[in-house]
Amino acid sequence: MQWRGRRGSSNIEDRRGETPISRGSGFGRGTGGFPGTGRRISLPRSKAGWVVFLVVIGISFFASQQEQGGGGGGGGGGGQTPLSQSDLDAGQFASVVLADTEEVWARQFQQELGRRYEPPTLVLFSGAVRSACGGASAASGPFYCPADRKAYLDTEFFDALERELGAGGDFAAAYVIAHEVGHHVENELGVLERAQRMKAGMDAAGANAVQVKVELMADCLAGVWAQQAQRMFDSLDEGDVDEALNAASRIGDDTLQREAGRAVRPETFQHGTSEQRKTWFARGWNDATIAACDTFGG
Repeated sequence: MQWRGRRGSSNIEDRRGETPISRGSGFGRGTGGFPGTGRRISLPRSKAGWVVFLVVIGISFFASQQEQGGGGGGGGGGGQTPLSQSDLDAGQFASVVLADTEEVWARQFQQELGRRYEPPTLVLFSGAVRSACGGASAASGPFYCPADRKAYLDTEFFDALERELGAGGDFAAAYVIAHEVGHHVENELGVLERAQRMKAGMDAAGANAVQVKVELMADCLAGVWAQQAQRMFDSLDEGDVDEALNAASRIGDDTLQREAGRAVRPETFQHGTSEQRKTWFARGWNDATIAACDTFGG
């Protein structure tokens, strides 16, 4: 992804350095093969797709920690830890990706909905953070809090994505951000509020099924963003979308349960099957409209 030297967003709140953490191997950038905007993503029926990881309120990307992110202290109290060059690069990268989402969704909202898009704030943190939705730790993974309209990201997650899951590359990292912004788009559309109303009175399996629809829609919106960003900025390198699909292929409810040696229990899924996740990203990429991402069927 061509991001260096490009405009960054002012909607960044950098809290990194407030909570000391061990530093990873650095912000990785990778290459691969990119299907151009004229080419559709085709998913082989005989081979299962996979799932992307992120959530509305902090779910771990490790199977042993697949639950709502809680605990974790606030960011302050530990003094300031100097940011490495890798940290600075990761922050600038996140800022550029966020700026691209702002332009893409501003245009899509105007064209499709005839209304203004109000962008979120992206909070960068280290180790633990406080949000209006409660506390979370880095183990909870990136998350979006509708109560304060902010997305939260520990940029060390980019390293974990590559180191622990084999999903490296800058566009895999961009996919992380785009998915969380996708939850903000859902919030702007009123989807998250409606989903919460639907969950009221449901048992756990029913509420999880609703959450799956929320996650699939965010995956689809990430696909819309990827396609429209390429059309608007011509910023994707060869292999970028493959990096995103590879990231999506590495993490999923079924995959994580299986790799943890646990029985696969669909009633506990909160993200959808691997095949569903990849399919919905492809739908967003191929159709490139908000309307294509209605996982709730109206």
